[in-house]
Amino acid sequence: MIRYALKCIVEHEFEAWFSSSNGFDEQVAQGLVECPMCGSKAVTKAIMAPMVRTTKGKDAPGSLAEAQQAVAEALHRLRRHVETTHDYVGDGFADEARDIHQGMAPDRPIYGEATPDEVRGLVEDGVPVAALPVFKPKVEEAKVQPVVPVIPPAIDKKLN
Repeated sequence: MIRYALKCIVEHEFEAWFSSSNGFDEQVAQGLVECPMCGSKAVTKAIMAPMVRTTKGKDAPGSLAEAQQAVAEALHRLRRHVETTHDYVGDGFADEARDIHQGMAPDRPIYGEATPDEVRGLVEDGVPVAALPVFKPKVEEAKVQPVVPVIPPAIDKKLN
């Protein structure tokens, strides 16, 4: 088994295990490898350092599997929180986020969809955005960056 650090077309980074280097290549060619955050199948290997494991502490509390489970649970809680406390604005997210940032729309937390180009434009314009994890991908080949929440300045100040 071999573990690869991977990244998708919109730069999400994640890891996956494969039976061999050829196994990775075959699965990518068949469209079986996809980003767990956006569902993109445009996945490549990322640079990674080798890791040497010892058998000591292999099954000890605090193992990698436990850490991964804790992260997954936290991401699910984050998504549920955003979906219950933010206004959903659909594919008009980029325009609405920019309007809120510029004071042309009411200051409130929102989430919706934006293309990778729209997200880049928001970041370049100084609009605070972050990707929200997707657990049941609905998009093909990262055409859309699903569910991107924005934290308006008023809320951001309260958090810090």
